Parts: sequence; structure tokens; C-alpha cells
Amino acid sequence: MNRSETLPTPAAIGVPHNRVDGKLKVTGAAQYAADFAADRLTYGAVVSSTIATGHIVSIDVSAALAIPGVLLVLTRKNRPQLPQAGKLYKDQVAPGGVPFRPLWDERVWYSGQPVALVVADSLELARYAASLVKVRYEATPHETDLDRALMSAVPPSTEKGGFEPPPPARGNADAMLASAAVRVDAFYTTPAEYHNPMEMHGCTVVPDEHGRLTVYEKTQGVVNTKAYLTSVFGLKDDEVQVIAPFVGGAFGSGLRPHYHLALAVMAALELKRPVRLSLTRQQMFTFAHRPQSIQRVALCAAKDGTLQAVIHEAVSETSRYEDYCDVVVNWAGQLYKCDNVTMGYKVVHLDVPTPADTRAPGAAQGFFPLEVAMDELAEALKMDPLELRLINYAERDANRNLPFSSKALRECYREGAARFGWANRPLEPRARREGRELIGWGMASGSWDAMQNEATARAILGRDGHVTVSSSTADIGTGTYTAMCQIAADALGVSIEQVSFELGDTRLPKAPIEGGSWTVSSVGSAVDAACKRLHTHLVELAREHGGDRFAKAAREDVKRAGKQMVCGTAEGEAVSIDTLLDCAGLDQLEEQASVKPHEKQQAYSMGTHSAVFVETRVDEALGAVRVTRVVSAVAAGRIINPKTAASQIAGGVVWGISMALHEHGLFDQALGRLMNHNLAEYHFPVNADIHAIDVLFVDEPDDIVNPLGAKGVGEIGVVGVAAAVGNAIWHATGKRVRDLPITLDKLFI
Repeated sequence: MNRSETLPTPAAIGVPHNRVDGKLKVTGAAQYAADFAADRLTYGAVVSSTIATGHIVSIDVSAALAIPGVLLVLTRKNRPQLPQAGKLYKDQVAPGGVPFRPLWDERVWYSGQPVALVVADSLELARYAASLVKVRYEATPHETDLDRALMSAVPPSTEKGGFEPPPPARGNADAMLASAAVRVDAFYTTPAEYHNPMEMHGCTVVPDEHGRLTVYEKTQGVVNTKAYLTSVFGLKDDEVQVIAPFVGGAFGSGLRPHYHLALAVMAALELKRPVRLSLTRQQMFTFAHRPQSIQRVALCAAKDGTLQAVIHEAVSETSRYEDYCDVVVNWAGQLYKCDNVTMGYKVVHLDVPTPADTRAPGAAQGFFPLEVAMDELAEALKMDPLELRLINYAERDANRNLPFSSKALRECYREGAARFGWANRPLEPRARREGRELIGWGMASGSWDAMQNEATARAILGRDGHVTVSSSTADIGTGTYTAMCQIAADALGVSIEQVSFELGDTRLPKAPIEGGSWTVSSVGSAVDAACKRLHTHLVELAREHGGDRFAKAAREDVKRAGKQMVCGTAEGEAVSIDTLLDCAGLDQLEEQASVKPHEKQQAYSMGTHSAVFVETRVDEALGAVRVTRVVSAVAAGRIINPKTAASQIAGGVVWGISMALHEHGLFDQALGRLMNHNLAEYHFPVNADIHAIDVLFVDEPDDIVNPLGAKGVGEIGVVGVAAAVGNAIWHATGKRVRDLPITLDKLFI
């Protein structure tokens, strides 16, 4: 036996650790979907449709095939016959309807739809050959204008799945609104916004001589992607492996498989060679976007500010073939206390690709009108906007008539306001200026559901004392690798350096897609459980094989100290892990655990909350807006890593500023085509647009939400920010803008 180590192991959870994968990323060692090499690798290029709707009359591929090095041009005429061609695949995030099937037939559903795939020996050759493919179309009338098609709005189909109607109305909001002393009733709009992660969607598909596929894919869920491939292509479970160790941002765009994956697999099976297919930046705008919306919010209150009625109705876009729905209006019935609430949601089918979950789907666009309307109500009441929110603070979730498992929103208001200096805010707009800049302060509330899904994790202890923990989850830049190492280290009683985490591989224990801010809650709870089982097993080995003192010791007195197990504080009472494994006849120690939501959660409403305070400066002559200061106060349960969590919130704030001032898809309605499908004309903030962002987390114990007491922070950072910016602009200028983004032309109208 060796002398025991006496230094205590520092806690890992709650400590601001650097990313454990950071060095791999900054040195270029991290491999993404289009980085993996393969022998005899080929390259694909997609040919996109140039009409919005209609039919393909003919495709001439002769010029492309005449070029040496061009191996294949796939079209609807020669694509492989799919074994499950008639079977509809219903993945974890597919909305109701018929999923888009590339090269299925001659129909064109939207501009930019893939109509052919060229595969060649090099990427440059494939893209050049794709430019030579000639497609003749028969165009039909299209509609891509939500305003023009508004009267065709219908409730989404509940029969097709993917949609749960808003909670039923309570009280009589219309009657209260009609007789109210103070009211606000207005329409607000949000535009289509597009995912633009650094890494564009792509994959590398590698078949072996037996037809088995190894697929390196940009995805937020390898398990989900594998289910898609086995279903559509009729492959067996052991014939597909999906790998995604690193994902260069996704924001919801990687929740479901997109057309590039199916095309690449078709080509790989046809050629029996590896195929790499990466979409261009322009093609990144041909799927998966936040849907545009038109929303009505009506509020009324007594003269003391007590809300008497809330009405929130929304119409958003979806495609012709699927009923995509965001949860836009439900927050209106939950955020504030009110007895008379009506919520409604409809969709308009347009000739566009199906929208998709986009960071804080529904909440990001739904909180904008709700929180601006609250500001307008405060203006009408001549009341401080924060005071109005406190007067109507909800202690229960009225949508479900349930208490909150925890809700520290009051503390967010108080601590955020104090940090920002809100008490010094003048009530009237246009009250402060410096030079030719008008200065305004605005605020808004935020909320997002705290969710948990079933997940499984495995922990393996080696002879050197190092523990490898694994689960098939993803890290889309959120810090999953690091958070899981911290959770494991705490559960094992070791330093974070003695733990590593593996993810993004379907050979690993099953995990849900990384989305909805539920990864720490779901996978983290499984990691915690697996590591605690492993530690318990190790303690029992020590008590069995460590000698008389260990055998007589209480379990809680047997602890881990580096590569040893120790018993109490006596010198010499230690046994190495290597020795214990030898005594037990084991090469390694392994435990696995699955964790799912527990029944007591059903008695509570679980969510994260925030209060966002913003300072804007508006050039009175030019209308240029600068967001110079933001304080975001967040209640998200137990914070695993304050450093990466604050980074997530700050990133959400940047996106919220982008929503408020920059982002919008611009359509040529005559062509039915998005015109600014590039990073030069699709505007979002650059470094010069972003100034001080101060993130603070309030203390919020919660023993209901999951075993760790942790809530996700991926979504909550963006919620409410656009409204706070809009409210600050009103306070600076006296000009109320209800249509995003707030560009300088709208300030001058």
C-alpha cells in the first residue's frame, strides 16, 4: 500500500472551467463532417431549381458527363430505387405532413430545391459540371408573400402530428378589452431568419465492401440521423454508423436530416465509393429557417396597472408539404397574472421550404410583441415598465394551473435592475442625449421551458485511474464536452483532468438530440448517475479487497484520491485502483445508467427566466442605432460552468440584437426567391456592433427539475432581447417600431 493523498479534490461543478476541447478547435485538430478523409473520395455539388413552383420538363446532363473526372449525375430519372420509398419517416422533430424527399419526382416545391447531384473526382470539377446541367421547367403560379396570403391562414392540422393547440381561453378577454380604462391593441411582425452557423451543412459518406456505411454528418443528433437512414434506405441497424464529434454551430438547423444527406448516401451506394457533399452558403438558405410571423397583441389594465385581459394571436408561414408550427403565443398566458386570456395560432402555406426550430423557437418571435406591448401599456399608464411587470407577477403557471418548480424572476428583476442602474431611468422618452445621440433604456422579460428527456451514459474506469464517460449526444459549440466532464468529476470525487468525455457516435449509449436546452438536464443526469454507480462499485471493491480497515469502514469514509482509494485520514491506509482491479480479476470497471423524467415533475411547471436591460444610442440625424450596454439576469437553476454558460447567454444577446436591428430575409415576390442569400447582404452583427454585455446568474435551487438541479441556458439568452432593444429605442426617440428589424428608414417614417 502507498501513502494516501491528503489534499481534497476541488469541486468541478460551479467552477468557470475553460473548454476541454478548446485546444483541438483553435489548433485545427478538431474534425468536422467535411474534414474526414477516405480513400478514393469523391465530391458532390447540388444543382438547385431556379423557379419557385412548377415541374421539371427535362434535364440535360450530357455536357456535365462529357467532362473527364465527372462520375455521376443523379436526377429523378436515375436515382436509386429506395427500399422504403413509400414509407414516411417520422423523426423526432419532423412536423406533420410529408417530409421533403429529394429527387423524388418532377415537382418543384420552392426556389432553390435540389433537382440534381453531380459527383466528380474534385470539388471544383463537381461545381463546374453542375453549372453545365441544363434544366427546363414549366413554371406555375406561386405565393411567397405572407401578407398577401394572410386570409388563407388555417389552424395547423393536429391529425398530422407535430402541433398542440394553444391552451384554451380563460375568462372573456374581448369583453374586458372593450370596456377597459387603458388598453393597447396593435400588430407586430417578425421576418424570416436563417441559420448561418460557421460550418455549413455537409457530410462524408463512406461505404465498405459489404455495403455498410460510416457517415460523418453535421447533426445535433446522431441517433436521429441513423434512424432516418435506416428507415429511408432500408438498412439494418448494424449497417449504419453516424459520427459527429464536432459541430460548428447549428442553432436548430441540425435537428433533422436535410437533403444533402440523402443525396450523398444515394451517390455513395451507387458508386460504391466515399462521397463528400457540402452545401454552399447560398444553399444554406434553402431549408430550415425561423418562419416569418404577423402577430396581434392586445392588453388592457386597470388604472393601477393590474392586467385585465391579454390577447395574443399569431400567423406564421409553413411549406406546402408540412405543417411546421412554433409555440409563439403560449407564453402570453403564462408570463403574467391575468384572468382573461385568449391565444390563437394559425399558419399560411407558402411556396417555401419548411421552416425549422431556430434558437428559442416560438419564444424568440413571440416575446417581441408581448414585451413591447407591455412597454406600450406602461407608457399609457405613465408607469415604470419594471413596476408594471412586478404588479402582474405570476406565482403560478396559469396555462397549466401548476406551481413553478422554481422561479427566481423577481430576483432577476431586482439584481439586473441594480446592476444596470435602472432606478435612474427617466420616465419620459427623449429625456437624455449626448451630442447628437439620443439615449434610451429599455427592458423585457424572458422565459423558456426547462425540459428533460431520457438519456443513457456509460462510465469506464481504467487501471491508470482515468475515467472515460460517453453518450451519443452532441456538442454544437455549447460546451457539452466540458460540462459533462465537470459533472462526472464531481460525481466521482476527482479532478476534471482525470475525466474525459466521448460523444457524437451511434456506437455510444443513446441520447436525445441536442436541442431545447435539455442536454445538461438529460445527458448530464445520466452522466451523474453512471459515475455515481461507478464510484459505488469502486468503493465496494475497496471494502472487499482493501484489507481489514476498509472492510470495517463506513462506505462514506472510503474515498477516491487520485489513483488510489483511501480510508479515513490514517497514513498508509490506501490501495491503488490497479491493485483492486487485479484482485477482482478485471481489466477495467464499467457502469451504465439511464435517466428519464420522474413523475413528480408532472405536478410542476418548469422553466428558466430572465430580465434583460438595454441601453441604446440613436443618432438623431442619421437614425443609426447602437446598443451600447446590456445586462442579462438569468435564473437557470444550478449553473454547471459559469464561464461557458455566460458565453451562451452573451451569444443569445448578440442574436437578439441581430433580430432587433439586422436580420431579415428579403424576397423578390415576383420570382418567389430569396434575394439576400449570402453573408454580404444577409446582415447580422459584427464585432463593431457589439459593446458591453454583462451576464449575471441569480441563485435558484431546484430539486424537481432533474437530479442535478440544472436548467439549460442555450435558448433563454435570446428571449426578450429584441423587445428590450425596441423598448430602449422608443425611450431614446419617442418612436415606436413594431416591425423587425428596426432599420433606420423605419425610424424616419
